[in-house]
Amino acid sequence: MADVLELVPGIFVEGTAGRQSNNYSVRGLQGGGQRFIKLEEDGLPIVYVGADDLFFSDDITTDRVEAVRGGTSGILSVNAAAASINFVSRKPNFEEAEGIARVSATSYDEYRGDFYYSAPISDDLAFNIGGYISSSPGVRKNSFTYSTYHIKAAIEKQFVDGGFVRLTGKVGDQSDAYYADQPFAIGADGKPKSVAGLDSKFGNIGGAAFGEIELPVSTFVEADGFRAFRSSKGLEAKTKQIRLDFEKPINENFDVFGKARYLDLKWDFNGLFAGSGVGNAGLTSALNYLTPGASSPIDGALLQPGLAAFPGTVRFGLKDLTNGVILASDNPTALNALNGNGLLQQTWLNHDQQDGRDFGTNAGARWEQSAGSITNSLTAGIMYFDTRRSQNQAATSHVINDVRTNSHIYDVVALDASNNVLGTLTNNGVVSYGEWGVGINTIKNKSISFYANDELKIGDRLHLDFGIRQEHLKATRLDGNSLPGSQPVPVGVGGLTQTVGSAWDGTYSTTKRTFNRTAWTVGANYLVTDSFSVYGRYAKGFQTNNTDTPTGVILYEAGARYNNEYLTAQATLFQTNFNNQFYNFIDPIDPTVQGSFQGDLRTKGVEVDFNLRPSEYFSLDVIGVYQDPTLKNVVINGTATPTFEGNRPERTPKLLVTVTPTFHLPNNLGEIYGRYKRVGNIYADAGNGLALPGYGVTTLGAIVNVSERVQVSFNADNVFGVTGVTEGNPRQGQTQSISSGLFYGRGIVGTTYFGSVTMRF
Repeated sequence: MADVLELVPGIFVEGTAGRQSNNYSVRGLQGGGQRFIKLEEDGLPIVYVGADDLFFSDDITTDRVEAVRGGTSGILSVNAAAASINFVSRKPNFEEAEGIARVSATSYDEYRGDFYYSAPISDDLAFNIGGYISSSPGVRKNSFTYSTYHIKAAIEKQFVDGGFVRLTGKVGDQSDAYYADQPFAIGADGKPKSVAGLDSKFGNIGGAAFGEIELPVSTFVEADGFRAFRSSKGLEAKTKQIRLDFEKPINENFDVFGKARYLDLKWDFNGLFAGSGVGNAGLTSALNYLTPGASSPIDGALLQPGLAAFPGTVRFGLKDLTNGVILASDNPTALNALNGNGLLQQTWLNHDQQDGRDFGTNAGARWEQSAGSITNSLTAGIMYFDTRRSQNQAATSHVINDVRTNSHIYDVVALDASNNVLGTLTNNGVVSYGEWGVGINTIKNKSISFYANDELKIGDRLHLDFGIRQEHLKATRLDGNSLPGSQPVPVGVGGLTQTVGSAWDGTYSTTKRTFNRTAWTVGANYLVTDSFSVYGRYAKGFQTNNTDTPTGVILYEAGARYNNEYLTAQATLFQTNFNNQFYNFIDPIDPTVQGSFQGDLRTKGVEVDFNLRPSEYFSLDVIGVYQDPTLKNVVINGTATPTFEGNRPERTPKLLVTVTPTFHLPNNLGEIYGRYKRVGNIYADAGNGLALPGYGVTTLGAIVNVSERVQVSFNADNVFGVTGVTEGNPRQGQTQSISSGLFYGRGIVGTTYFGSVTMRF
């Protein structure tokens, strides 16, 4: 998925979270989400709002990918003002039976098999079926392996006088590893590098110690008072979908169409968030952790209460829950040698379960008419969405763990003068519970849009288009209410913390809001010569946010295109105004409280896209963007923050360039290619306190057609093993920094290899 999106000019992909839940942004919008961009399958959004890649996976059943940036993308789809990426499925074959099989493997032990088969049933009826199964531990080192399957089948009836009706069903169960941030060090050259004991390119703090941890929770959430966090499950998305497509010409100028799908979804996320909230303050030596006083990150939460709870305490120690070894604070040599770096950190266990439904439909008509040299094409229709999503993110808690791959979790214990254990301050390493609030909510959206898009061609030179969409949204949000005074933990749970923290009381507070918004666009293209054209566009769009006010965006662009036998080139000047950008973040002072960020973004830039073909054996593709995004009118937690004025939005590079030279082998034998992707420097935070350097990644690959029916492909990614960091610690607040030469970040992986064999029959 990330590889596909990276080939669209202007889109920045943070593909470092794993196969799912990655972030992508466009034309200067800050990173960390999937706003203003919609992934579609056969012209319908994967989901109405939210992360599309959680419930869709590209596979061999996809025929091609179409991308529309701006303009009509926000008219013919919802929440896609900046771009829509449409994955077009293979259609059933009415002529003959055909099949495709593919096996693939990677250097990090991912194995996958794709299949596709289609055949006619009768002259006017055909079917297809396809999908894949896979097994993968993820690209970073992992104690667990995750399995996935996706299957899609369709049956299509064609009408004698044109048109069709097609019924499609899909089912999937996808499990993947998930990676958040981890500690990085700063080298003498000022560039990020690995912390001793934790490889920045393949290291992963997750491991066996996080396989399953029972966490106390409100009995209104779980009757027995426990909710399990399971890193062994990773991120799992289960989907079931039924879909109906219909298209019928009424006459040679007029046809009608309709498409509808019902998606049943379940999402079970088990993610580790190191340094969440506490940030760099929790990333310090084990000796500091165990020494009472201001240098200890757990002094107020554990050490001082521990001294009071266990009289006779002389010192504190760490009990390794993996091997049972106790290290006391009077053994600084052993503590400083821990993991080769002597460091401890605090890691949050985020178990986020969601289930729901997403119904969507798009029905309308197309009318084409010609009169002399004028040709007009009008598309008009109605889109309707009815969605519900329930979330259970209760019992988010944190543990004390070390800094290494396959990290160990530690209990903090009180020791006497002989280092005998007097008591345990933590519960199997867990410090406290319910730290991200109640975590229970349900959101509902009912949206209806009326749209029209008109394309007018005057002669052979001038092309004009105009589109408009009016959306009416009824949004409902039910938030779980907090139980006053919390609840006690179940009997027998150890540690100093004896309440479950923020606890749901079994009731909800309901918010309902109604919004009406209009998106519209106008564009023109003029063919100056047969090879050269100029164009311009204005578009106004929006992104719905359930009961929060929709976010507006205005896009201006103008450019030129050139095309001849050897060169296809395009350059676009653009300005994008994102108004009233709003998002919540973890308040590092009180993680149970969500902070709020609101501000305007202004971006000016230029995009280029060209393909050079000097001979039949060589081509060169270049796509790139240079942009200058800035923040304006920033308000944090309700307070104007003028010091952020003019800052660059977080996780947004100014420069993105991809260069792909390709050598085409004679007699259609295949191709050999290279790719160099340059990502400019970014800031980890809106305060621009932590700058992360740019980086360049080189990929080499080959596709060889062994025969008409057999194709072999191979590629090596990041062949020079560079270090690149795509984000800092988003849960550390709006101002981040380097502390004692350390910081939290999420980086790209090192050199990986991929190979596949595809067979057609």
